[in-house]
Amino acid sequence: MAVKVRNDFYKTVANEHLIKTGAAAEQPKTRAWLASLGKKTWTWRRWGVAVLVAASLAVAVISCGTFTGTVVEPPQIAGATFVGSQNCEQCHQEIYRKFKTSDHARLQAKGKNAENIGCESCHGPGSLHTQSGGLARTIINPRRDPETCFQCHLEKRGNFSLPYHHPLEEGRVSCADCHNPHEGRAINGGYTAHASINDACFKCHTEQRGPHIFEHEAMREGCTTCHNPHGSVNQKMLVSRNAELCLKCHYQQQTTAGQIMIGNFVHQGAGRDFLQRGTCWSAGCHEAVHGSQVNSHLRF
Repeated sequence: MAVKVRNDFYKTVANEHLIKTGAAAEQPKTRAWLASLGKKTWTWRRWGVAVLVAASLAVAVISCGTFTGTVVEPPQIAGATFVGSQNCEQCHQEIYRKFKTSDHARLQAKGKNAENIGCESCHGPGSLHTQSGGLARTIINPRRDPETCFQCHLEKRGNFSLPYHHPLEEGRVSCADCHNPHEGRAINGGYTAHASINDACFKCHTEQRGPHIFEHEAMREGCTTCHNPHGSVNQKMLVSRNAELCLKCHYQQQTTAGQIMIGNFVHQGAGRDFLQRGTCWSAGCHEAVHGSQVNSHLRF
């Protein structure tokens, strides 16, 4: 098929050439010209294929030989050297024993590779700390400085730089207030029991715990359904702004011309225009977003 297409192309070029010259005597010259054209075309095609194959091989070699991961360097303490987690066990037996159950323990290497990995990967080299008998300020305390956590959790640094965030960098809270780095799941409640995640929030936000006679069902899914605990561009660290957050669950529909229904209740039309009043919880409608004691529509 490709040969036929090439022949048709050359015939077309020859006919156009003969028409322009108007002389049949030029046919031998035309054929010779076409022959040289065909040879040059295929020569360039061969070179093009060769260059393309070479470029592809070069990309493959570079891709296989390039490391794109993130290298994290353990924190350093001036004048201190790494001594291994076994030295920490001498004083911190309880933490050392439970650490094997934690999420962070999965990062621990084996054998000689574990020299700089373990307790010291977060607390820094411990030689000065052990030699001084546990003297303060000779070891890194991540509760005082979130930079230790940010070394691995890079995206959280960005969250806490957003306009609305928990006061971590201001020193009023620490990562360990919500996460346990030494035992069990680092995220309270794990990844499936969403309701138990609320326990970390309720330690400070006691008013939202309830119990409520009329509960907002979203509370069963966990506070993080509506809030980003690390930071957000929205007030109250909400994951979406204004009514967009509510409409993720309470979708609106139009069953009658000129009327907008949300939750089987007319919010716009028929003499009502609740949607123009403002946000669902700031328009004098659903103020008790976590739960109400008197109203099933979460009012008051």
